[in-house]
Amino acid sequence: MEKAKLPDFKLIGLKLDRKTTNEGGQSNIECGNLWKKFETENFARRIPNKLSDEIYAVYFDYEGDHTQPFSYFIGCRVEIDTEAPQGMDSLTIPEQSYTKVMAKGKMPDCLSNTWQDIWRSNIERSYRHDFEIYDDRSKDWSHAEVDIFVSSKE
Repeated sequence: MEKAKLPDFKLIGLKLDRKTTNEGGQSNIECGNLWKKFETENFARRIPNKLSDEIYAVYFDYEGDHTQPFSYFIGCRVEIDTEAPQGMDSLTIPEQSYTKVMAKGKMPDCLSNTWQDIWRSNIERSYRHDFEIYDDRSKDWSHAEVDIFVSSKE
């Protein structure tokens, strides 16, 4: 785990239409369905002014800790003044401090196992904007690597 402070940045993509929760695997289903829509309708290709091909999955607007409802967003990083096209949403991630953790192994198990480790860890979380970054290292689901940035107190 390493600490990092990142400046604000903007994403364009899709937002879950309501808050979800980790209770009873609800977020796995709802976030999975949003991923399916994002992929099958080629949203990543339709996002204007992308700064890279990395895809961000963001957990934010927490009502408490990880056991409480939260919002979810999938998108790509864009130039800060880019407007979201019709049918898409934008999300600005504020400057904040993070603890960076890597999920490594077979997807999606490595990701859910890493989040469970984070939930049990002693990271002093701020529950602001947490995100995962999917890039070339995450394309092989048998041997994936995904960086997770957990918003943390300074």
